[in-house]
Amino acid sequence: MSGFKTLPRRTFLRGIGAAVALPLLDGMHSTQAAAKAVTPPTRAAFIFFPNGAIMPSWKPTATGADYELSKTLKPLEAFKGDLTVISGLAQDNGRAKGDGPGDHARCAASYLTGAHPVKTSAANIKVGISVDQVAAAQIGNKTRLPSLEIGIERGRNAGNCDSGYSCAYSSNVSWKTPTTPVAKEINPRAVFGRLFGSNEDAKVRKRRNKNRKSILDLVAADAKRLQQTLGRSDKAKLDEYFTSVREIEQRITRAEAADQQRRPKDFPVPAGTPRNLTEHVNLMYDLLVLAFQTDTTRISTYMLGNAGSNRSYPMIKVNAGWHGISHHRDETAKVDQLQRIDQWHVGQFARFLGKLKNVQEGEGTLLDNCQLMYGSGLSDGNRHWHHDLPIVLAGRGGNTLKTGVHLKIEKERPLNDLFLSILDRVGAQVESIGDSKQRLTQIDV
Repeated sequence: MSGFKTLPRRTFLRGIGAAVALPLLDGMHSTQAAAKAVTPPTRAAFIFFPNGAIMPSWKPTATGADYELSKTLKPLEAFKGDLTVISGLAQDNGRAKGDGPGDHARCAASYLTGAHPVKTSAANIKVGISVDQVAAAQIGNKTRLPSLEIGIERGRNAGNCDSGYSCAYSSNVSWKTPTTPVAKEINPRAVFGRLFGSNEDAKVRKRRNKNRKSILDLVAADAKRLQQTLGRSDKAKLDEYFTSVREIEQRITRAEAADQQRRPKDFPVPAGTPRNLTEHVNLMYDLLVLAFQTDTTRISTYMLGNAGSNRSYPMIKVNAGWHGISHHRDETAKVDQLQRIDQWHVGQFARFLGKLKNVQEGEGTLLDNCQLMYGSGLSDGNRHWHHDLPIVLAGRGGNTLKTGVHLKIEKERPLNDLFLSILDRVGAQVESIGDSKQRLTQIDV
């Protein structure tokens, strides 16, 4: 194609104190044939929701390819062919094992580690290394950010949050070492800065925000020069990408402005963390799309709530606290409210999948090159069950995953068996993690 120019995969647009990574373009390969033949990297995200789920509404009744999505999973209908619903996996080390109550803290602490947390509210916390950090240690040098940890609720790493368990266990699912949690970022503006403005000095950032300038304005001259060398297809891809970046910036700014207007004069509210839950959840998902699209990172965790989250959901007419009603004692009204919360979150996850599927990458889509584990470390939150966990694996893992099926594991298997298979696909080779026994080969094509 005329004007086809080879670009390094790690191409950045640069301006005064700013650097913007680019998505995968055809021009990053020597020929059009090479562009079509390239194998994009496989990414992995581990998404956590607390308090378990209403399992009769979550779990499909049939298995294999002929199953129908359950009531709670119905928002995923358009992506049925891109996901695997998995039943029968457990986190055995989330169970008490003689330590008494504290299932919510153990639910989060064991979710990605498969390890049993030491029961303490002091500084001697200990659990295990989480799957995301195992991956980051092996492949993190291939991207600017080895991993990205995001969330919705602010956490803390000191004090007692659940029956003698440290708040560190409830606030984190990512653990760099058995004694070192990796704190999540809940501020969309801060995440945006990590992705696109890491080289922007504080004075430049303050001046840009005051003048309401996009970070794209800072790299406009570099972008213009690049566009003159690109073919038609790449120009279109770049335009779509820039539109996404600018739209997210504008949404962050609007959310901050709305919070500023509602802010009581005598009560400072941290800027950048929207009070509108729907906007907050979706902004973080959209930032994750950009992180994967630009290959800024290939590994991420996303906490949709801390363990035992007691947030309400007035937008779906659930005004009681999430954790409070999770102890529903089979009361119909509370069960119905919890199911609505479950389904609402699945709906936001479905929106995220749609964003990924709309990004063309190589001969497929960004979703094709992802493994997105969505689930909880509890199944029945009322009974604090750590078996038969609600797990959905979305994406095709570089076309290596068997999708479009409900996989039912008849004999209880560690969730960490699935982690071994996910690690293989991102290029991190380990023989075991946590309580893993063997790879979950049932998901292989």
